[in-house]
Amino acid sequence: MDYARLHSSYTFIILFAALFGYFLLPIEIYQSTRDFIPLMLALVMLGMGLTITPHQLKALRSAGLFLILGIILQYTIMPLTAFAIAKILNLPPLLILGIILVGSSPGGTASNVITYLARGDVALSITLTTASTLLAPLLTPLWVYLLASQWIPIAPAPLFITITKIILVPVILGILIRIYWHPSKRILNQFLPVFSMLIIAIIVAVVVGLNRTTILSSYLIFIAVAIQFTIGLTAGYFSSNFIQSKQSRAKNKPRSRAVAIEVAMQNSGLAVALALAHFDPLAAVPGAIYSIFHNIAGVILASYWHSQPSKT
Repeated sequence: MDYARLHSSYTFIILFAALFGYFLLPIEIYQSTRDFIPLMLALVMLGMGLTITPHQLKALRSAGLFLILGIILQYTIMPLTAFAIAKILNLPPLLILGIILVGSSPGGTASNVITYLARGDVALSITLTTASTLLAPLLTPLWVYLLASQWIPIAPAPLFITITKIILVPVILGILIRIYWHPSKRILNQFLPVFSMLIIAIIVAVVVGLNRTTILSSYLIFIAVAIQFTIGLTAGYFSSNFIQSKQSRAKNKPRSRAVAIEVAMQNSGLAVALALAHFDPLAAVPGAIYSIFHNIAGVILASYWHSQPSKT
């Protein structure tokens, strides 16, 4: 499958969805659709589980230092960066919460495709996504509670239950189904990615539609998202280089790229679902904007890295 064309189409679809949500359909349509977002995200995560094989699960035990580094950065640099940016920019409480939700989320599945396009280590990327997703029910509510409770009352238990229902259970169910059912390459490489694209596009359209009167005035969110992505990417890449000897850096460029992309690209759909399920539609705006931004920035970055030499 042509992943470059697939992801460029994804970027176009996400942008179109944002414009659609802003200019078309009355807000009542989006209000009636928002309740289905957790279910839609659960279906996306079920699809992710179907792509995970027992061999990839075993790889979690042998992924080594890069896996540990990626997980540590995912659940320290990203939430703490979100907190610092929100404080510095003096954002309203609900937007602060939204930024922290994004920063506390696990890696997004789009990172695997971007890693492929960037000539990164795809196996490591999938392993990192799987590990951070499995840890999300514990670490995401913890970070949201620690960082956002000074602005918004946070109850970690409901967040834990929601993440377990829409992330952990569907992924584990998909893994169990995959043990007994081996879907065709057409399903894995074409149907599931396109299905996930459309679901995320619908989520973006709903969030933009619910916040059409305030989203453009929240220009600081665009700045915050760009800074958050850039810090995650930079920390992932240079930390990966730091733990290697000078001789092995050239050889392990694919791993450094995989860690950098995985840390920077968040599961923004989860941030949106949590915001809509437990808080306010305004708290979902950072997640929707992050979804748009990290796909555009990811494609640009992947195009640059693809043109650079990289040993496999």
